[in-house]
Amino acid sequence: MKTEVIPTSDPNAISAALEFLHAGELVAFPTDTVYGVGTFAFNGKAARHIYTVKKRPPDKAIPILLGDISQIPLVAVNLPESALKLAEFFWPGALTLIVPKHPNIPQDVSSLDTVGVRIPDHNFTRALLNAAGPMAVTSANISGQDSPVDAGEVYTQLSGSLPLILDGGRTAGNLSSTVIDCTGEEVVILREGPISLKEIQAILKN
Repeated sequence: MKTEVIPTSDPNAISAALEFLHAGELVAFPTDTVYGVGTFAFNGKAARHIYTVKKRPPDKAIPILLGDISQIPLVAVNLPESALKLAEFFWPGALTLIVPKHPNIPQDVSSLDTVGVRIPDHNFTRALLNAAGPMAVTSANISGQDSPVDAGEVYTQLSGSLPLILDGGRTAGNLSSTVIDCTGEEVVILREGPISLKEIQAILKN
């Protein structure tokens, strides 16, 4: 497969991405943290391809990115109060919240009863997500290798495995998002990232 690289400044960038996504293909693009690779959140077959391309363990769920908080009811149910509070304060931003999964989310995106969701703090990415709807997205790298922070690093790892990389230059961050499980009585940090547990606890105490 030939991998095309298009700058995010290209007026046809989003329409090109949507064409590939509707065909069940994967697309890589920048976020506020690292570059991601993804597909429609409700396309289980395409989501399975993410695992293949990344050599990702099949029991590791794929997070879902949203363009706007109004999309949450499409992917999650029974949102805990802690999740709503953290989303209101930190989104858009580098915080992934683990919440109860909507039954419409394919098992290939998450085989668990939960799913990770976030809204990236990146104007182009949110424009793409608002055009496409919720997307299952994870870092655009081979599992175990460094997460890419520019399109060249994505190309080095994944060229030939996907048809399109959207080049937005180097990402503002270089760490994957903080992941917080909001499904228990107390929130639990599952992955440290740009937002600290101390910052999260401070918001929940207010």
